[in-house]
Amino acid sequence: MRIDLETKQMAERASAALGCSSLTEYITRLIRDNSPGIIQQQTQITLSNQQLDQFITLCEDQTIKPSKSLLQAAQQLDKEGY
Repeated sequence: MRIDLETKQMAERASAALGCSSLTEYITRLIRDNSPGIIQQQTQITLSNQQLDQFITLCEDQTIKPSKSLLQAAQQLDKEGY
């Protein structure tokens, strides 16, 4: 990883403050601690009860047909295993 000197020095100080034996250990700890939360934020959808009710109503409406782009997106998700 290439970083500027000031950032490296700051990371080394933080690493020492946490008792890490190396900068690599510190960076690895940051990645392991922060990555799951970031991934969850990107994969989780939160809806209010009203939004969920509206979604279900729209899904059950037989008069609404999916657009071509929506069908393509669904096919792509199927290919990716979702």
